[in-house]
Amino acid sequence: MTKMTGAQALIESLERQNVEVIFGILGGAILPVYDVLCGNKKIRHILARHEQGAAHAAEGYARASGRVGVCMSTSGPGATNLVTGIANAYMDSSPIIALTGQVPSSGANTSYMIGRDAFQEADIIGITTPITKYNFQPRNAAEIPTIVNTAFYIASTGRPGPVLIDLPKNVQAQTSEVEVTDRIEARGYKSMIEMDLTKISIAANLLAKAERPIILSGGGIIISNATDELMQISDLLMAPVATTFMGKGSFPEGHPLSVGSIGMHGNPAANRLMGEADVLLAVGTRFSDRATANLDTFASNAKKIHIDVDEAEIGKNVEVDVPLIGDAKAALKLLLTALKDKLHKTESTAWAKRVKEAKEQLSPLLKDRPKDIVPKALLTELRKLLPENAIVTTEVGQNQMWSALYFKALKPRTFISSGGLGTMGFGFPAAIGAKVACPDRPVVDIAGDGSFIMTEQELACSVMEDIPVTVIVLNNSVLGMVAQWQRALYNRRYMAVHLGKTPDFVKLAEAYGAQGFRVTSIEEFQKAVKTALTSKVTTVIDVPIGSEEDVVPFVPPGCGLPQQRGDY
Repeated sequence: MTKMTGAQALIESLERQNVEVIFGILGGAILPVYDVLCGNKKIRHILARHEQGAAHAAEGYARASGRVGVCMSTSGPGATNLVTGIANAYMDSSPIIALTGQVPSSGANTSYMIGRDAFQEADIIGITTPITKYNFQPRNAAEIPTIVNTAFYIASTGRPGPVLIDLPKNVQAQTSEVEVTDRIEARGYKSMIEMDLTKISIAANLLAKAERPIILSGGGIIISNATDELMQISDLLMAPVATTFMGKGSFPEGHPLSVGSIGMHGNPAANRLMGEADVLLAVGTRFSDRATANLDTFASNAKKIHIDVDEAEIGKNVEVDVPLIGDAKAALKLLLTALKDKLHKTESTAWAKRVKEAKEQLSPLLKDRPKDIVPKALLTELRKLLPENAIVTTEVGQNQMWSALYFKALKPRTFISSGGLGTMGFGFPAAIGAKVACPDRPVVDIAGDGSFIMTEQELACSVMEDIPVTVIVLNNSVLGMVAQWQRALYNRRYMAVHLGKTPDFVKLAEAYGAQGFRVTSIEEFQKAVKTALTSKVTTVIDVPIGSEEDVVPFVPPGCGLPQQRGDY
């Protein structure tokens, strides 16, 4: 036992969890923690310019590194400003810890304020319960070490996700005898379910007998570091691999068996082959509506094997024939062993030829205009300019879908975007977090002008904290994805989508102490990117594009993918 304050217990517990960085903004209700953090040599605090940016940066850090990201805010509006970032992390299964200050609770020698509508009070526990794996609010300083340990354990195990610790100000300031321990108390929490070996055997039999097997790789492959096992199974079965949006990067997109992403804005080859397959092995995916479109027609000809660590996802959206609950890496290892006993690699099959044919005929193509500023040309060129391990984040909208289609992710954890929540403004602060996690690797945010505007204030953070990243703004002066929908579904009845020419992104960058370029040709784009990659400050590259450039293909919601494939 050591006598210390709750704030000291918190910081020491975070150090024991090997926390290296916290993204946050202080305020009155969290001041005791910041006072202890002052002068700390082990934990770097990065001052965000908006709490939403702090939460997104923590997630970018987590997804680039595989470690738990940490963000922190004061009570009330500081805490509620974290909510969008927490919800984003929850939807995309990202492990973050959100620390929030709170007005004083009841206790010895204190006048409690919780529940009295005190200044900057918000029930952040109640607000975030639906979007976190668990929430904690310590009653005294002695509870804090165990709470921190348990929070990190819950956030990082099973299906990862956010955990919130709400810290009443009196508990932060309270001095008590504290045992700094490694103890974890997670009664009723099961991080993993034991694998059913019988179902592994059934799955292996189905795959071994399949004539047209296909693999759908989701974000769970990246989370569990299962890319090697996935590649071995694909190679053994000669099975094409399609990815969900969150699974982009889980299988190298330069591989001959990669057919790209499926779904509304997916690769037509991936969508068509999904409809032709007789056995589908889906790993680490929740079968979201963006991937499946019409659930009644999704992979309707295939027997379905679904591997997922979250039992609640099995059968939730798509009925499956063989459910396998467990960690993707562990399950694929068992499946690989079972398959090796049943078959050997086939060098050439009719299905392999069909896969090659579909890729050649149906891969999304824009007219080759190498000297024009069009998304395909830009993103194809960007891939050439970046090393394989460069990290790309994206905003949300057309820029995101163009990136999914045309920028090839070659390694896991190199493509980071907002999948489930679709949060505009995510990409730039996420890029900052990713750069902090991987300082020796280039980090590029592919943005739309509408999305970048939402968190552009983090330019101040990137400059003042010496975190140089590159932002490429595909600037069409409209909210592009919504405008595309209004063109396609509402007879060009445009409403509230035109952004105009404000701001001037070059001047905006310079106002923050960053550097900005406006490019009007591929040659200028190449030069600007090369300059940005060697720069010691953040670079914003403004790329004007046509306001009616569409993401192609486009499958409207509610349409069955098989019925739409011939329209591409």
